[in-house]
Amino acid sequence: MDSVQVEKALDKVRDMLALEGGNVELIDVGEDGVVKVKLTGACGSCPMSQMTLKMGIERTLKQEVPGVKEVISV
Repeated sequence: MDSVQVEKALDKVRDMLALEGGNVELIDVGEDGVVKVKLTGACGSCPMSQMTLKMGIERTLKQEVPGVKEVISV
């Protein structure tokens, strides 16, 4: 699993986030399968951001990138 694969998968969710005025920034791709991201724009302060993180971003990354175990916001 490398950051290029993760960025490509994140590009698939960025359009959805942009519709709501938000974005996601890749912070780190860990050897342990944990991907750290930062939600920015409207997503950074949205009360639904945890659901977006788990049901949108994490689900997409797990489908697209082998080895992703969890996505956390930092």
